[in-house]
Amino acid sequence: MDGVTDVAAAVESTVDALVSVLDAAGLAQHPRVPPAQLRVLAIIAQNKHTNMSRLAEALEVVPSSASRLCDRLEATGLLRRLPDPRDRREVRLLLTPAARRLLDQLRERRRRALEEVLERMAPADRQQLVQSLRAFARVAVGEPGGETGGLRTA
Repeated sequence: MDGVTDVAAAVESTVDALVSVLDAAGLAQHPRVPPAQLRVLAIIAQNKHTNMSRLAEALEVVPSSASRLCDRLEATGLLRRLPDPRDRREVRLLLTPAARRLLDQLRERRRRALEEVLERMAPADRQQLVQSLRAFARVAVGEPGGETGGLRTA
């Protein structure tokens, strides 16, 4: 693997394998929540002041599509919509305790699935993987010590 193109292909292949491991861990969840709805829950979990407009923007969908996703989540008891105390025209989206438990369980299943794969690697390979991932992250977000011109994450 000499060129950057070969490395990019290897990274892409590895990402596909990683997604497969994470997806397989997600299939064991009960109740079964579709990926689009899980994404909504994850966005709301990461942003305490999420409203419908911000959610639609994060999902890159029209507000009516985001609202339909929220309708389904609210019907299953995973989401609550409340008037925003700062602006009653806005609706705040809040996770229920059941949604938080679901996300915690999913995170734990994914972590265990990753651990199972990592345990099959030689310790030296695991250490090299950690170093390489850290170097990639530094460059990708343009941190000090990384190359300039990296991608900025939101």
